[in-house]
Amino acid sequence: MEELIDRYNRKIEYLRVSITDRCNLRCIYCMPPEGIKSLRHEDILRFEEIERIVRYSIDWGIDKVRITGGEPLVRKGVVYLVEMLAHLKGIRDLSMTTNGILLRDYARDLKNAGLQRINISLDSLDANRFERITKIGKLSLVLDGIEEALKRSLEPVKMNVVVMEGINDDEVLDFASLSLDRPLHIRFIEFMPFGETQKTSFRFVPTPAIKERLKELGDLISAEVKGAGPAKSFRFEKSLGTIGFITPISEHFCTTCNRLRLTADGELYPCLFSDYRVDIKKPLRTARGYREIRELFEEALKNKPEKHSLKGNNQVMSRIGG
Repeated sequence: MEELIDRYNRKIEYLRVSITDRCNLRCIYCMPPEGIKSLRHEDILRFEEIERIVRYSIDWGIDKVRITGGEPLVRKGVVYLVEMLAHLKGIRDLSMTTNGILLRDYARDLKNAGLQRINISLDSLDANRFERITKIGKLSLVLDGIEEALKRSLEPVKMNVVVMEGINDDEVLDFASLSLDRPLHIRFIEFMPFGETQKTSFRFVPTPAIKERLKELGDLISAEVKGAGPAKSFRFEKSLGTIGFITPISEHFCTTCNRLRLTADGELYPCLFSDYRVDIKKPLRTARGYREIRELFEEALKNKPEKHSLKGNNQVMSRIGG
């Protein structure tokens, strides 16, 4: 096997695949208020092209694949894509990140197609606040989607909470409490100033401050949760779920970064916070083969930074896949 190892000796095993730049929400930290101009249909990678890239990358040591967006469930035929990828020998972990709005209707088919687990982005348990954060979202639809994911055993069911000072930081106890008597895995994520959102007035809440608040529910014990992400996981004594912390600001996790990102229009990013990318789509569509695509992956690896920088990037979170 030809492993993918970058110049800092990090082994790349994880590919995040954005399948659309479109989203049915307008979250304040993810997309500019005016929205973004959608990519043309012909500029989006076809499912067969995605399958080909993933199939090649398995030979190079990739065994974890996450489907993202935009919102992946708005793309027509997403269940078919899941089935295509699930049938590839060598993938040990096939997952998806979704905002949950459409999950109630898709969970059963996704599970039957071979999706193993799900992450659901949810930043408030208050219906009115949820609508303010997402601009147009209905909390009840997401909660229904979470119930359906649990029912269909898309486990572990993880909930991603971006904690923002003055926006939703007063809800950390409410979120954490969900892990006590339900097999839900709550992950608190420090807000990351990104692209246009660097201009926003709200700030991140450091993880130590969140942990201090959670003492009200008891002591946190180290825990293990399936997944390839950077979260450090804990649980409360006798809880059915866990609490995770993702700390891009207060404690960089770049030294263990094991991922590359493929955008919906076929660009390979070595780092979420970098403007550098490699065009994969054009070579795919001009009959370049296995070896040529491998060389493009190696080019991306050569430009994977030692650590990320939160300043100067001009990307839109909803387009690159978070």
